[in-house]
Amino acid sequence: MKNLGQLMKQAQAMQEKMAEMQEQLARLEIDGAAGGGLVRATVSGKGEVKKLKIEPSLVDPKEVEVLEDLIVAAVNDARAKVDAAAAEQMKALTGGLNLPPGLKLPF
Repeated sequence: MKNLGQLMKQAQAMQEKMAEMQEQLARLEIDGAAGGGLVRATVSGKGEVKKLKIEPSLVDPKEVEVLEDLIVAAVNDARAKVDAAAAEQMKALTGGLNLPPGLKLPF
């Protein structure tokens, strides 16, 4: 049973590290861009859009669809970077173990 106790301690330590990582991600803000930087979005580590910046030269009533597409692209770029940052932190936390996405630890 000594091994089980050690395993439980390790699981608890990992859970604490994961909670800390989630707090760090919540404070993280990452920028994404589209249209060569004409549209920029800032997204939190939780995926919330915090800021949106649009180059004034893009605002043309006849080109609203282009602007909408660029906004979506900028937000998606920022979200992809948030996901990559979260994956990198998870990799560091798990010591490089390749855990399936969405796996909640401890089991």
